[in-house]
Amino acid sequence: MSDQLTAPQELYEGFEIHVVPSPTRTNVARYTYTGYVCHPGADPHLPGHVVPFHAGGDDSFRSPEEAMEEGVHVARSIVDGTHPDLSVLSIVTHGY
Repeated sequence: MSDQLTAPQELYEGFEIHVVPSPTRTNVARYTYTGYVCHPGADPHLPGHVVPFHAGGDDSFRSPEEAMEEGVHVARSIVDGTHPDLSVLSIVTHGY
């Protein structure tokens, strides 16, 4: 997860979605993203208060906007429970 705090890109089903696009390490003309999902007002620096995520492996995008769009799509799947590996269950059950 990025140490950079961002305003949420979207409030979705009671969760904040935060996504930060950045150039890839191997090609500054391509972009990737990191992000997290949390409850509104949660402190992302506290352990267990967010569900962090990032682009997979060699995924890269033509623009920061395209990377952001994909990151928001992934975050929605985490909230919806359709992501194969990540879920908001841990922050829901702990009340964060």
